[in-house]
Amino acid sequence: MTRPRYRAAVRPLTAVGTTCALTALLITGCTPKPRDAEPAAADFLAAVQSREFDSLASLVDDPSAATSAIEANWEGLQAEGLEVALGEVDQQDNIATAHYTLRWDLPGEREYAYESAMTMTQSGEAWTVRWQPSVMNPRLGAHQHMELRAKPADKASVVSADGAELIKPGVVYRVLVDTDAMRSAGETARRISTGLDVAGADDPAVPRRDVADLAGQLERASGSYSVAVIPVAAKTAFEQALGGDPAVRLNEEAAMVNADPTFAPDIMARVGELVRADLEGANGWSVNVVTSNGAALEELTGEEPRPAPSIRISLDHAVQRAAEQALEPVAGQQAMIVAIRPSTGGVLAVAQTPAADRDGNIATMGQYPPGSTFKIITSAAGIERRGLDAGSIVPCPRTMNTFGRVVTNYQGFALGSVPLETAFARSCNTTFADISTQLNPGELREVGKQFGLGVDVVIPGLDTVTGSIPVGEEPLDRTEAGYGQGHDLASPFGMALVSATAAHGSLPVPYIVEGQTAQLSESPTPPNAATIAQLQQLMKSVTSPGGTAAGMSAGGDIRGKTGEAEINGGSHAWFTGYRADDDIAFATLVVLGGGSEAAVAITDRMLVNLDEARGAGG
Repeated sequence: MTRPRYRAAVRPLTAVGTTCALTALLITGCTPKPRDAEPAAADFLAAVQSREFDSLASLVDDPSAATSAIEANWEGLQAEGLEVALGEVDQQDNIATAHYTLRWDLPGEREYAYESAMTMTQSGEAWTVRWQPSVMNPRLGAHQHMELRAKPADKASVVSADGAELIKPGVVYRVLVDTDAMRSAGETARRISTGLDVAGADDPAVPRRDVADLAGQLERASGSYSVAVIPVAAKTAFEQALGGDPAVRLNEEAAMVNADPTFAPDIMARVGELVRADLEGANGWSVNVVTSNGAALEELTGEEPRPAPSIRISLDHAVQRAAEQALEPVAGQQAMIVAIRPSTGGVLAVAQTPAADRDGNIATMGQYPPGSTFKIITSAAGIERRGLDAGSIVPCPRTMNTFGRVVTNYQGFALGSVPLETAFARSCNTTFADISTQLNPGELREVGKQFGLGVDVVIPGLDTVTGSIPVGEEPLDRTEAGYGQGHDLASPFGMALVSATAAHGSLPVPYIVEGQTAQLSESPTPPNAATIAQLQQLMKSVTSPGGTAAGMSAGGDIRGKTGEAEINGGSHAWFTGYRADDDIAFATLVVLGGGSEAAVAITDRMLVNLDEARGAGG
């Protein structure tokens, strides 16, 4: 008959147990005549459990080997506790076999339980354990112990909307300074700063460090001091520029890295920080039989790692590259393109020239008068609030004096009385100044918010400011706002959102990382469907023969609105719109670019680049 199993208590043992009181720690009930070997087996297991190794001298035939092996298992498993339960003890004369269960409490609320057995021999009245590694686990041999090891999960990648890998597992180099080996903090700081500048000339991912600031930090530091992390591609250039400073070393580290450091580096840096924890996955673990030198021989138990799924972001690799390439001819000017997917709100591209980069994220946050691109909003307001449609006859004189403000059409053209569609296609300032002036204060602002302009948008991974529209308490403010001058302001992101709304029929909620939606300061009522249909017709007229953006070479159903925003010292070139075929809304701005032709040409080039890239890929 099998005896019930017992659990050993975790407390020091004062002597080899021979009485009921002493062995009750392990045995929940005393039998009148316990088998002679059983108390010694219980005392031995209690010593293993409580790590009271002093008591092993009288319980095991090789206390030194037993102590060393038991401790190696405790340490190797990083065990937080051990429970033991003594089972049946088979005894034949002076030989006994004790069966028991061990359950190890491992870090991270894991456990490892199994059955084992030990042989015991009797000499006189005393029973002792015959030591062998299998006492701790039947799978253990000579000079072996158990060890808990991690099974790292493969890190996930960040991929673009079109499936290109953007962030992937890789390595970086950490720049470390041994402050005890420095000859001079100032000299080491100068060498490092120079090395980072040289390496960063071709790699925007290389950080820069100010010499004076770094020197002060090195003077206050002690031991090993981390200065910066640089990509693998920058290592050689950095080392050559460093000049062999003995205090500086590069330490290789595993990290998530940009597959292409030149691809939207600012946004990718933000995205990398935002999703870093989500790329880790869940590490697995294993308990292994290992040798004394750490070689793993056999896995006893464990759990496989669970890699995290890839994280998809809205940036489209092909669209971003097409936009960047389109801006290359104007690299010396501040120019930028923002593209959004109208159906989802996904931000497809944010591209800036190097000249624009010097002022920060101006494609998404810069505030500029939108010029005639704002006539999209004025037209929507006229349709919704004044009952106009594309065929409504409106005045388009060469000039119009409104409350003392003389509004003049570009180069002084006049059309007389024409359909609204014609006035929109030719961009009559006087027409839209008149429409806006007739609106009530606040109406233009309300309609603008329906298209996202003036709504605060907080997007994880992207800083944005859409723009602002005056209330227009004074008629003159409404006059100037109607054609994108006066107090109207917009970012390219804001105008791309306007065009995305015109394409989609309602304001799409923008995002960069899938599953992390933007927070809007308000949720305006969408424009009515009839207004959207009329507006789409107006925007089609701009790219049709006779419109201000006629003759584009890119294929597809392109609709939009051009703009030239006058400021002191020149004018900004704008073009915003959408291509219905591939669900892309865009806004292009060339700061002080003159007429809208510059922005139209860049946008056309972007769409052609995109078509060529997709054709080559297909």
